[in-house]
Amino acid sequence: MTTMNPLTQDELKTLVGQAALQYVVPGEIVGVGTGSTVNKFIDALAGMKDQIKGAVSSSVASTERLKALGIAVFDANEVAALSVYIDGADEIDGQGHMVKGGGAALTREKIVAALAARFVCIADESKLVQALGQFPLPVEVIPMAANHIARRFQAMGGQASLRLKDGQPLVTDNGQHILDVKGLSITDPLAFESQINQWPGVVTVGVFAHQKATVCLLGTAQGVKTLDYSR
Repeated sequence: MTTMNPLTQDELKTLVGQAALQYVVPGEIVGVGTGSTVNKFIDALAGMKDQIKGAVSSSVASTERLKALGIAVFDANEVAALSVYIDGADEIDGQGHMVKGGGAALTREKIVAALAARFVCIADESKLVQALGQFPLPVEVIPMAANHIARRFQAMGGQASLRLKDGQPLVTDNGQHILDVKGLSITDPLAFESQINQWPGVVTVGVFAHQKATVCLLGTAQGVKTLDYSR
């Protein structure tokens, strides 16, 4: 008797990337996020590129990948609304609230998500959590406010550190910096997102509660599990 080897994380990402195609509306423009799981979706989307008008992308990296596969990319300002936005998450809870921003594209991701009627999250089951906060919370900040914002998180019990790339502060597609905050337990994501977004110098906090997932396609050892948060 042969035993099946468990699927790797990469294989799970491929599964959910392909499963997300069922939510793409033919003849329309699809919202596309950023990250390794989304890259699998973009690769799958290339197979039906003739059935869609194109995409609105949340990052330079995704835009380049879409264009390389022959998919037209529209500016968000050209689009009044999207029927669906498909993106990954660093964490997702039982209500569809997410932490995002590990790929540094959180602000643009939130903008594209706000245009969409439905947010389809694609993730492997390691991303499903009881409460948000184990993954360091990304916060995009205006550089001159970084230390002040870090101190405010410290007063809440968090430890904020500036994200670096090659020894220098990482610069986002928007020309800003990112703080990653450890040590938080985010038990009321809606209130938390609203609070942090009011702090001067915060561009976007990586809690997606106001733009939560409508559906999550979760890659598991048993295949793709659909979690419906729309009710």
